[in-house]
Amino acid sequence: MLPRIISTGVRLWLHEYGVRVNWKVETVQGLILALALILPVFQTAPQLPALNMIHVDVSGLRTNNGQVMCSLYASGESFPKNDNKAMAHAKSAISNGEGVCEFIGIGPGRYAIAVFHDENSNGKLDANFLGIPREGVGASNNAKGHFGPPKFEDAAFQFTGGRIDMKIAVAYL
Repeated sequence: MLPRIISTGVRLWLHEYGVRVNWKVETVQGLILALALILPVFQTAPQLPALNMIHVDVSGLRTNNGQVMCSLYASGESFPKNDNKAMAHAKSAISNGEGVCEFIGIGPGRYAIAVFHDENSNGKLDANFLGIPREGVGASNNAKGHFGPPKFEDAAFQFTGGRIDMKIAVAYL
């Protein structure tokens, strides 16, 4: 009697999902066989695409004041001076002299990252009258500039998709 109740329940359940059932399940073995054949159909789910992410650990921050500002550039024409031309931005709170910036949903390509320690949280890199930053700065590949900011070519890296983890050390000039 129990197999007949179970088979009726399975038939009703399958019918709700649009599966037409025209067999009789009289035994527990028949029920197990029927479930083994049908359940894999309901368990297949489409695979989600891998999440593209550039994860940046920023270190060397002299205080926990303010925030870390990160900008992702796809070309050297505006790197790192024109933040408005960056293709993506991220910011992070600071804890124990470190911050984390993540750029999510970025396609494969050649990029460079510029970071600065926005100590007074005004959203811009403060500089003295000569243009020398008063706040800490850094770039991908820990590229350094000579009498100016680093060049895009020195900071550039190839991103092929998936996830990449980078480390950038901030320097105070």
